[in-house]
Order: sequence, then C-alpha cells, then structure tokens
Amino acid sequence: MTSFATGRMLLTPTDRNGPARARRLRTLDLGERPDASFDSFDAFADKVAEVTAAPFSMVNFIDENRQFFAGLHTPAGNRGGRDLGAAAAGSNRSGRYLARDHGYCPHVLVRRKALVLEDVCDYPRFAGNPVVDDIGIRSYLGAPLIDRTGIALGTVCAVDTVPRPWGRAGLDTIKSLAHELVRQIDHREGHHPL
Repeated sequence: MTSFATGRMLLTPTDRNGPARARRLRTLDLGERPDASFDSFDAFADKVAEVTAAPFSMVNFIDENRQFFAGLHTPAGNRGGRDLGAAAAGSNRSGRYLARDHGYCPHVLVRRKALVLEDVCDYPRFAGNPVVDDIGIRSYLGAPLIDRTGIALGTVCAVDTVPRPWGRAGLDTIKSLAHELVRQIDHREGHHPL
C-alpha cells in the first residue's frame, strides 16, 4: 500500500497473507479481545524491554487492517503509557491498536525477517513513517512471530526515542526472544484446544 502522510510518500508492504493470518489469530484467540493471557504478553514485553534496555517494547499481532499491541511496556510502567503508549496504545487493552501504515512491524511481518534500524532517519524508506514525527521513534529492533504452521502472526519489538547501536547482538537477542514467545504461543495452543 502506498499512502501519503505529513507530505511524504510512505510505502507499506502489500500483505498477501493477511486473511490467513487473521483466521489463524482467531483460531488461537489472539486478537483484540482482552483475556487473562494478555497479562503474560505484557510481562513478555517487560522482559523484552529489560533485556534490550529499551524504554518501549511490544508484542504485536497484525490483522488485515491494523496492529494490536497484546503486550506493551512503557517507561512509566503503566500500560497506557505516555508518548508512544498514549499515541499507539490508548489507555486500555481494547484500545491498543495502530494503523498498518504506522511503524515498522508490518515490514517485518511481510519480510518474515528481523529488522534493525539503529537510526530510522538514515533510511529514506522508513524516515517518513508517522511514528517518527508523531511519537518520536528514532530506533527500532523487531522480529517476526512465525508459528508452527508457518504463519507470521505478528512481531516482538523494542523501540527507542534516540538512535541505538543495536548491532548483531541486538539482532540475535530479538530473534531469540521471538522464538521464545512462539514456543509459548504453541504451548498455549496445545493446552487450550479450540
């Protein structure tokens, strides 16, 4: 999808797997409906923030239309947060969504590969994203959550408002965290047949 925001052209990748992903998210009961498992996603986002020393982190499931932050860590520790939390997540779980053309997770999802942006402003393709001006995001580290069926359900990511030298260590860390979370999701499915 190509869209225009803040006078700049933005390229959001075409997501051909959106319908299959949306069905899989419904099967797993992972979507916008809050339940007790979202506390575990918040805890996982807290872990991502701690391991990466990032002020913001998310567990993000993406359907055909928008992104849903099932897990969210903000500097203040409240789940509504300030800045990113307020802009991206609202004040409660049911309001934790962001348009598909905002942020970098849709790119990770379609690429099916981790993405490291030490300074988003160094990349013309990403510098014009609304999260740069609206929220102040300057660096991003994210990896896809590819489940046992091969569907990329969403992402796990860490972001900062200043450039960060994530490097190879950061890439390896976020990929490892994504694998850990996918194992938890697979375990959840095995113990909660639908």
